[in-house]
Amino acid sequence: MPRVLVGWLMCLISALATAQDEPLRLAFNGELLSLNPTRVIAREPLPADLQAPLGSVWKLFVYAWLVDTGARESAYECRGQSKEEVYCCTAGGKIGRDQALVKSCGLYFEPTRLGIVGAQWRTYWQARQAPEWLLNLPSLQPATRVSVTELLKVLAVMPAQDQARRVLLDVVLNAADGRVVGELGGRLRVKTWSWLGDQDPASRQGGFAGWTADGTPIWAGGRGTSQMVLRHYGAALASVLPMGWPAEAGRCVEVGLFSRYPIKRVLVGDREVSSGALQGDYRVEFSNGNQLDIHSDGELFLLNKQLVARVDREEYVARVLQREARPEPAEAAKALAVAIRTYLLQNATRNGECLSIDDSSSRQRVAPRPATLESRAIAAWTSDLVLAGSTVTYHSDAPGPDKLSWQQAVEQANAGQRYDAILLHAYPRASLSRWDNPVASCEALPAAQDWLQNQRRGWRPRLEGEIGYNEVSTFAVCRLAFGRPYVDRERQRIYVRGVLSLQDRLDLTHEYLHLAFEAHPNGQDETYIEGLARHLLLE
Repeated sequence: MPRVLVGWLMCLISALATAQDEPLRLAFNGELLSLNPTRVIAREPLPADLQAPLGSVWKLFVYAWLVDTGARESAYECRGQSKEEVYCCTAGGKIGRDQALVKSCGLYFEPTRLGIVGAQWRTYWQARQAPEWLLNLPSLQPATRVSVTELLKVLAVMPAQDQARRVLLDVVLNAADGRVVGELGGRLRVKTWSWLGDQDPASRQGGFAGWTADGTPIWAGGRGTSQMVLRHYGAALASVLPMGWPAEAGRCVEVGLFSRYPIKRVLVGDREVSSGALQGDYRVEFSNGNQLDIHSDGELFLLNKQLVARVDREEYVARVLQREARPEPAEAAKALAVAIRTYLLQNATRNGECLSIDDSSSRQRVAPRPATLESRAIAAWTSDLVLAGSTVTYHSDAPGPDKLSWQQAVEQANAGQRYDAILLHAYPRASLSRWDNPVASCEALPAAQDWLQNQRRGWRPRLEGEIGYNEVSTFAVCRLAFGRPYVDRERQRIYVRGVLSLQDRLDLTHEYLHLAFEAHPNGQDETYIEGLARHLLLE
């Protein structure tokens, strides 16, 4: 091979390697961080001249306009007439505003569909001192290059950002089959973007823009699509994302403290308190002779010898965590915090603008004093996250169906399991979701689950003689919406149509065997799996 050609190839390989190693750029709080997949590799002040394509972030500004102006636009109906509907819905379906933002349905937010005119748009954003690229409606295109500094400034004052932050948690929940939320928790609320590469239009660049849960504007950009960015840089993002108290900590929770223990009197020093808001240190004397020191920063009220706490939702989660367990090990505490929040959602009643729940061993016990910084950090890390798909309970040391054992969670965390894996073990049918839109990705099929559990007992003598068989301790059988039956090995879920017909039962047996032989090559052998399924079921 000619020496010149060899040199050219070496340069090309070097350039490709450099491009592959190009770091993710992350901008927030006036800094620009460079990340590799695991950590920060450089940090500098955010350059004023840094620009990037707007990408799909334009939809976020139309969303804000719709929310802030009280628009009542119609849902978008998919008729199969545009290939862009793949980001919206299937033919014959509809999509609403929130899901259109999460799924990046550009057809929904088209200004012409919504009847937005240029002059109206300009006036609205001029009043909010927006930059020129946002004032000009025709410039609201993915290819428009914008200043990252200006973008972050607009996001800091953008209308309706509280609602956008709540909705955009779904982006993280849906990314990389749920693995990203396992790494980041509820801290990131962003609109993803992808566009053509700057140097090579055949390549892609992408990232996200939005906020952290505490309201800090944030932007990221790097090689590959936005989903690739979230998938590949989750560990590095987890190490640098701020963990401030959520900007929206949830509607108030009204707690009847010590509901099972009648109060004799409340003292401040030697003086008995009659009623009203409490501020400072107090001693509670109970009718059974016990005493307890409490503290209030104005959130406790004495009403007819009943102590009532009014706290925001995330403070409630932190106080229950503090009273029921402890904030470490962190992964066990995160799992319990999600369970606590879910229990509140499933069991509280409404009292005006507040949720209402008793403080008792039959409900959830609540610390009668402000939560520690450590407990608040766990609540903030998991903010807005709940479980959907099953009833949630927990206990200090007794596991059971749909019941998390704190003792077992501690053991799992100390063995290196992450909070989402701990939750999956305790609640195999449940899915991580957000507080105000708890949607399960597993619609349980209890009849199919019971059938399979019963059959396994009869199959056990035959299966234990098969090389590579490992009986699965916890799994869920879920309804298949469309397509062929399959197994989600990571979540240990089997998706089938049911158990009524012989074909349904064969499908269920087949997919269970894929799960049970996961760690052995037999699990990938379709001929072997199908033959064994037929033998178990038909012979």
